[in-house]
Amino acid sequence: MKMRVQSILFLLLILAASACGPFAKLEKSTNWEELYEGANKYYQEGEYNKAIILYDKVLPVIRGSEKAELADYNYANCHFKTKRYIEAAGYFSNFYRTYNRSPLAEEALFMNAYSLYLDAPDYNLDQQSSQEAVAAIQQFVTRFPSSASYERAMDMLTDLQDRFEQKAYMESSMYYRLKDGLYPGDFYRACIVNFQNFIKDYPDSEYNEELSYKLVEVSTDYAENSAFLKKEERLNDAVGYAMNFYRKYPNSGYTAEVKEYEASAREELSSHLELKKEYAQRAEEQKARIAAEAVAPAEKTNN
Repeated sequence: MKMRVQSILFLLLILAASACGPFAKLEKSTNWEELYEGANKYYQEGEYNKAIILYDKVLPVIRGSEKAELADYNYANCHFKTKRYIEAAGYFSNFYRTYNRSPLAEEALFMNAYSLYLDAPDYNLDQQSSQEAVAAIQQFVTRFPSSASYERAMDMLTDLQDRFEQKAYMESSMYYRLKDGLYPGDFYRACIVNFQNFIKDYPDSEYNEELSYKLVEVSTDYAENSAFLKKEERLNDAVGYAMNFYRKYPNSGYTAEVKEYEASAREELSSHLELKKEYAQRAEEQKARIAAEAVAPAEKTNN
């Protein structure tokens, strides 16, 4: 018990000493020059949280003065160093807008983009913030094409584009799985649109061969299960997708499967056209019969 009391008293003494330490005294100061120097000192020493507290107090006072430029940059960088990337991006962006002629303007615009990049999520999450990072990077490389940070920025852009591609492929795979669910028609259509959009958006993707094959598969199944009036058009589409596949991937490992789907689509199309022809003949016969039946009463009346 005595040892516990001594430990508590020792802890209280430490807390009391810290409360009376140099930072605590500086934090209570109303001397803005002292606060400014203290903020810069803690910044240089890597005590970024303490520097933020002091900059918060002094920045409103020195706004518009020659001291504000460095303080604003340091303030933004304090947030970056403490991994508050969204806040850092905002402060770097504000710095660039306020001091666009500053020697630090280029670095601030890069750090705005870099902060957003570091905050961007993995490909399997929502990519809205990644889009914001892309826009910031594009702004930087457009504004400073000769920057020493240009290559880093382009590497970041490539990485984000790869995340978008992975995200799009994941969505394509999801639709492909869902086509075997309760409402396959909806997901067949979604697959067809999604696969085509993916190939258009990412023409150099390693996934295009696989998705081109799946486009033939899905479009064939969709066409064969379509309503009579839509079947011909959709079967022709499926055959067209197969022809495109052969042209783009003449040595593909999927060729055998694509040929099976093409053959199935052509066979179904042939049967459909025969049935359509038969329906047309029946319709003509029915039409002729109705016409003949309409003429017969008139002939009897004349007789």
